[in-house]
Amino acid sequence: MTTFVDRVELHVAAGNGGHGCASVHREKFKPLGGPDGGNGGRGGDVTLVVDQSVTTLLDYHHSPHRKATNGKPGEGGNRSGKDGTDLVLPVPDGTVVLDKRGNVIADLVGEGTTYVAAEGGRGGLGNAALASARRKAPGFALLGVPGQEQDIVLELKTVADVALVGYPSAGKSSLISVLSAAKPKIADYPFTTLVPNLGVVTAGATVYTIADVPGLIPGASQGKGLGLEFLRHVERCSVLVHVLDTATLESERDPLTDLDVIEAELAEYGGLENRPRIVVLNKVDIPDGQDLADIIRPELAARGYQIFEVSAVSRHGLKELSFALAGIVAEARAAKPKEEATRIVIRPKAVDDAGFTVTLEEDGIYRVRGEKPERWVRQTDFNNDEAVGYLADRLNRLGVEDALMKAGARGGDGVAIGSEDDAVVFDWEPSMAAGAEMLGRRGEDHRLEAPRPAAQRRRDRDAARDEADQEYEGFNPFS
Repeated sequence: MTTFVDRVELHVAAGNGGHGCASVHREKFKPLGGPDGGNGGRGGDVTLVVDQSVTTLLDYHHSPHRKATNGKPGEGGNRSGKDGTDLVLPVPDGTVVLDKRGNVIADLVGEGTTYVAAEGGRGGLGNAALASARRKAPGFALLGVPGQEQDIVLELKTVADVALVGYPSAGKSSLISVLSAAKPKIADYPFTTLVPNLGVVTAGATVYTIADVPGLIPGASQGKGLGLEFLRHVERCSVLVHVLDTATLESERDPLTDLDVIEAELAEYGGLENRPRIVVLNKVDIPDGQDLADIIRPELAARGYQIFEVSAVSRHGLKELSFALAGIVAEARAAKPKEEATRIVIRPKAVDDAGFTVTLEEDGIYRVRGEKPERWVRQTDFNNDEAVGYLADRLNRLGVEDALMKAGARGGDGVAIGSEDDAVVFDWEPSMAAGAEMLGRRGEDHRLEAPRPAAQRRRDRDAARDEADQEYEGFNPFS
């Protein structure tokens, strides 16, 4: 059974905003007491939070679909709907959030670090909030905005100061078990370690973490063995420790060749060229192991490596290794730039920034894109004429109509508001007047019933074309 997962695809959906309520206050002797429809509640967010007690993404492997609750609709009597409950998803320290294309969205390091993966939709306004001096008793309310939905990829990169790398059965798990309080699985067969092990080491005044990365083999950077799955766990380390087996039972292997193979795989993976390296010659408690260590030590020294001879069984050389690693980690921490307090940057919009764009597409459609127009369209109940008229007034005040005229649009041209997937398309007719004096009864707007010359001309043109086609089909040149 899988107990460790460090990469999952997660489908998150925030809650939808609740619809506003269209209601009129009624009581004895006050049949029309004014609008009292409440606002809809906000939808819940989906938030990722770093939790030190979480060490794996296993829960999201089994349940990859997560959704926050929706906001409640408003009610009469000026009662607003309840907000949806935010969904908080705990993730391990070192989790990287990517989109479907592999682009990094967020890097979550440090207890309590948060990232809002999907924002809840805002609730729709009730008719009480929409009332004004010009529109005293609106017969409509705004709909709630749907919550965001997103497919993201979570990758766990272990946050460790030291990474132990080497061939399977080189003794990495044994080392981490004696250097720290970690209790990894230890056995005398390859690929005993199937998940990264993390331990905490105290050397003098320095406390650092050490990770045992599962065994690497030739071709690991291309996915062979377990290397590709766990090479990402060495990316955050300050120092790489090559654990070389000086008492290997495989006749075709030797420590120098093992070192060259692992270095080639690290270079192929990339991004680790500047990390300091230490070579640990393990299992020197075995006579043959000590003899081989004496033979290869001059060659390793010539290559510039700092070398330590250790034995996890006899504890030989462990103290020196522990303090040497502590010194390198302390230097790396001192050289690391200090994190500055987050500066609040205010970027006001330009005075002439309307917040939307109008573009003419190849098919003759004028497309309007912008946060406000698209949200207003989603909040409009198109079964209510007054709500549609209110949308037209809002777009007019925003300047959409003037922008369409500047772009060359004329009455009867097609206009689309939104993206190609969920756009609202309509025939544009310039409105020369807008206001309460144009409204009829609640829920009605007689501007929508007015003749539409451009649309009528288009229908007449299509009818004439159909009639001409029928006459051509019935024409016989030999009659």
